[in-house]
Amino acid sequence: MERGKLVEGVLSTLAGAIAWGTSGTCVQYLLTHSTIDSLLLTSLRQTGAGVMFLSVLLLRDRPQLHAMAADRDTRRRLLVFGTAGLFLNSVLYAATISYTNAGTATVLQSLNVPMVLALACALERRLPRRLEVGALVCAALATFLIATGGNPGALHLPLPGLLLGIATAAASVFYTTYPKPLFERWGSFATTGVGMAAAGVCGLMLWGVTRGAQVGFPALGLDCWLVLWAAALVGTFGAYGLFLHGVSVVGPVRGNMLGAAEPVSATVLTALTLHTAFSWADWVGLALMVATIALVTRQAAETQPQETASG
Repeated sequence: MERGKLVEGVLSTLAGAIAWGTSGTCVQYLLTHSTIDSLLLTSLRQTGAGVMFLSVLLLRDRPQLHAMAADRDTRRRLLVFGTAGLFLNSVLYAATISYTNAGTATVLQSLNVPMVLALACALERRLPRRLEVGALVCAALATFLIATGGNPGALHLPLPGLLLGIATAAASVFYTTYPKPLFERWGSFATTGVGMAAAGVCGLMLWGVTRGAQVGFPALGLDCWLVLWAAALVGTFGAYGLFLHGVSVVGPVRGNMLGAAEPVSATVLTALTLHTAFSWADWVGLALMVATIALVTRQAAETQPQETASG
């Protein structure tokens, strides 16, 4: 892998994870200051981001968009990617929070890192590399420390929450590994954009069927609309576009490890906006995240593993 391409992939993945941290702050604000529910919020974010992606594609590369729409196998894969990957991951994560809390849900979702590493090793018929194991340990510890403050008692694990958290991690593995053939044929931006649009439409349809007739569309103030727009633009359009582009370059194993930057960015953003103090666990978690980045970058520079995607 060329060094310049490697750096691009690592930086893009990290930028996407940082944008997710921004999204978390926006979502928390909306759930606190409005009557919007998590399903509708997820659907609106993904629909808005899908519209942004498609608008860029129509302006920049309309023939490619038409070609994707005309290919039956591509349409099928994009629908599966958007619904069983992007949408399902977001909905399961919100459901996990409802049974546990945000920190516990984040720790459970971080199970995607050993899952995707185990998948890669099984498909490539190899053992984990030394640097991969080191990065895995650092990423897991960083996520745990920042999400729980170093207190295991902060983890609340009722059985439904545990099962939903594991399912969330599995959905995360799916949406980072499944679209590899689509990335190779159509590029990460177009694949992510169409998949995101499919996820948003799926979510709105589900919300309309299950809740729309009962509760109606919630009234939102100007502040909530602005925050919702920021969540769609930065936390969804920017986050997924950058993260999945990075994954298409560095591969799903390294990409999911670098995704541990999400709780780091959320903690830093909360400290800056709400003026909360950093604890010892936050500082140690930040240092471990830096170590994860260093190990992932070094491992990628030394080897060129052929990470195989499912699909």
